[in-house]
Amino acid sequence: MVEDFLPLVYSHANRKYALIMSITANRRGNMSKKKAIFWFRQDLRLDDNPGLKAASEHQVLPIYILENEEREIGGASKWWLYHALKNLNQQLDENLHIYQGDTKEILLALCKEHDIDSVHWTRCYEPWRIKRDKGIKQQLNDNNIQAISYNGSLLWEPWKILKSDRTPYKVFTAYYRRGCLEAPPPRKPISPTKIHSYMSMESAKFTNNRIMSLPKIKWYKQLEPHWDISEQGAQSRLKDFIQKGIKNYKKGRDFPASHDTSRLSPFIHFGQISPHRIWHEISSIDHDSNIDCFLSELGWREFSYYILYHFPEVVDHNLQKKFDNFPWQPNNDFLKIWQKGLTGYPIVDAGMRELWQTGYMHNRVRMIVGSFLVKNLLQHWKEGEKWFWDCLVDADLASNCASWQWVAGSGADAAPYFRIFNPVTQGEKFDPDGCYTKKFVPELKNLPKKYLFKPWEAPSDILKQANIRLGETYPHPIVDIKKSRAQALDAFQQTKK
Repeated sequence: MVEDFLPLVYSHANRKYALIMSITANRRGNMSKKKAIFWFRQDLRLDDNPGLKAASEHQVLPIYILENEEREIGGASKWWLYHALKNLNQQLDENLHIYQGDTKEILLALCKEHDIDSVHWTRCYEPWRIKRDKGIKQQLNDNNIQAISYNGSLLWEPWKILKSDRTPYKVFTAYYRRGCLEAPPPRKPISPTKIHSYMSMESAKFTNNRIMSLPKIKWYKQLEPHWDISEQGAQSRLKDFIQKGIKNYKKGRDFPASHDTSRLSPFIHFGQISPHRIWHEISSIDHDSNIDCFLSELGWREFSYYILYHFPEVVDHNLQKKFDNFPWQPNNDFLKIWQKGLTGYPIVDAGMRELWQTGYMHNRVRMIVGSFLVKNLLQHWKEGEKWFWDCLVDADLASNCASWQWVAGSGADAAPYFRIFNPVTQGEKFDPDGCYTKKFVPELKNLPKKYLFKPWEAPSDILKQANIRLGETYPHPIVDIKKSRAQALDAFQQTKK
């Protein structure tokens, strides 16, 4: 979607890495003669950050590394990361150092150059990161440097929740009720960390205006009004949700025009707020069905990471192998029409346009557009997963893959394949006043509610009064909903052979 947005501004001929940004820090006291690196990752916050708390007992060099990932983050995520790092740097009094290159080489070089005693970081759970982190720990230990990782991203470590036979769960309810809720409760969050002694980095001074740059094509401008990308913004959103949304969450979360969802997912993904902070803030409220429902949604996030940890193949392959036989019908024209929100089914088009305009999509609508792509259009779930990965500000590998496999019927505890969301009835049921749909599909704003989700059934005089010309101002349906459903069910039969 966009080109790399953090240009190299510093490199050393004798180094195999590049320093992107560094601001010289003043020493503030001398709590310890030892030196520690804290390596920020998906934990871009000061509150409830166990690793940062431990590192702060020493002189600290806070760093972030733009890693050579096995899977590059999407365009919307890059935009979010830009602002998240900028906010973190401000909170660290301009002491964040950003590097780009091979993580192992960067960490070892910094440790040797600055006589570092220990390196601290928060664990990540993507399969290639787990493998790489084990190698980093071994490398640092071999050089007499203490390497310590911490859990700051999950409520329960995935290797600690197992069935009685020591095998992993594959059904969410059993995992959450018998595994998580019967395990020791999530730890209490710790207070924000104040670093009292930064390491001085006189060898690399740069001014603030060279920290980062955004792409020349300013597509991201349309996203900016919707988000306050900061740790404070995350905390404010949680507070607002507790005051307003949680009271009607169980019912209201299904209605995209309502304000009963938390919209905390991108902040959680980038670690600008911890799940432990959210869990305990929500749990402190008098329990009712709304509280339990929201906590179980945090449980679904945990379940996605749990599946990724125990079954890393879900990133690229069907967890249920019978779907390897599914006769997908690749169609690039269908895919582009779906991406642009021009399918002729208003609730689907509203969701796809919300995604493009805001970097976000309501969860109910995610299920509707996902079902439409993989079942009515018979496109592989990976195509949808890749588009969401590039466009969502909360694009999270575990949740994204798990959710698309759930919709496709091929994942853990997935919806049965024959559960096909009808975009007409879904729109009528969950957007009954049409507020959400008309907001993102304004060409239909004058159409009566009776025909809003099926404009092809509206009489010609009604369409004329609404200034709608099907095929011109709004498209005809890309497929017949009944016929495409029947084709999907026929295709599913082949997976049983």
